[in-house]
Amino acid sequence: MTTPIEFMGAAGSPYSRKMLALMRYRHLPYMVHWSTGQVPKGYPKPKVPLLPTYFLPNKAGEIEAVTDSTPLIRRFEKEHEGRSVIPKNPVLGFLNDLIEDYADEWLTKAMFHYRWAHEADYKNAGPLLIFWGSSVFDDVTAQGMSDHFTKRQIDRLYVVGSNEVTAPIIEGAYARFVEILDQLLSHKGYVLGARPAASDFAIFGQMTQLAIVEPTSAKLTRDISARVRAWVDRMEDMSGLTPEDDDWFSVDEAAQSLTPFLTEIGRTYTPVMLANAKAVMAGEKTFEAQVDGAPWTQPTFKYQAKSLGWVREAYFDLNPIDQKKVDQILEGTGCEALFLT
Repeated sequence: MTTPIEFMGAAGSPYSRKMLALMRYRHLPYMVHWSTGQVPKGYPKPKVPLLPTYFLPNKAGEIEAVTDSTPLIRRFEKEHEGRSVIPKNPVLGFLNDLIEDYADEWLTKAMFHYRWAHEADYKNAGPLLIFWGSSVFDDVTAQGMSDHFTKRQIDRLYVVGSNEVTAPIIEGAYARFVEILDQLLSHKGYVLGARPAASDFAIFGQMTQLAIVEPTSAKLTRDISARVRAWVDRMEDMSGLTPEDDDWFSVDEAAQSLTPFLTEIGRTYTPVMLANAKAVMAGEKTFEAQVDGAPWTQPTFKYQAKSLGWVREAYFDLNPIDQKKVDQILEGTGCEALFLT
């Protein structure tokens, strides 16, 4: 019997749901420990307490706590064959990297905003987050824990850039995203063709919350697109799908189908990620950007500078022919600004 891959996650964590669905699709045996806020007894603690936390052997064979979904997906690609979520074509592989980072680093702003910026949403989320950890808290204790955690998260909205000025930017961008995803899925069912990529799972992870848990964004999602809402349910378990190599878009198909999506990425993700990276390099604690002609201000986020570095590295690692094809696809979308030297 194959030893299962063990990890700790939470139902309310978009990244836990991203990885859980990906492992089901890839037929990777797993054992999930639902987080109670503490690492299970006998397991190592991660350097940074993030979910999901995987318990994996290092080069010396010792079990260590590993976080960060993007490099974990690439690690599993190397360690486990079949049912890949990374297209072999370098151009599509790069587009997958870019869209995955958009979902992980921009779409998560909408998730956090909708969860904590509206009364109906935070009153819904607070208790769920407590009971997702354990069902045995009595009601009084659970409510007290919920109230404390809810206040803390509302007070931290500024960390992702959510405030009264940026709220219309975030909410407008989310509505456009759902409309764009609706049209994209109508082509072949997934972001990069007729089989799911890592970028699909990254989007799915955020949508498990935005389209289902948070009342305000869930209603908005369903009002805009039944297709997207249904896709989220289907993505939960794609273990029965049999992917073929020719299920991926051709480069020409990708260029035609992805333009609206890439234009949205260029409109929102790009200016914020570039301004953040510049501020991080300068050692500044906050940064300012212009999104849709409106001001965007938030604290700098070192991790997002790091993740943008990975996307830029993927671009500059392309051979000249593939890089030219990518340039042609990105031209006029606003994304090309990410790779100006």
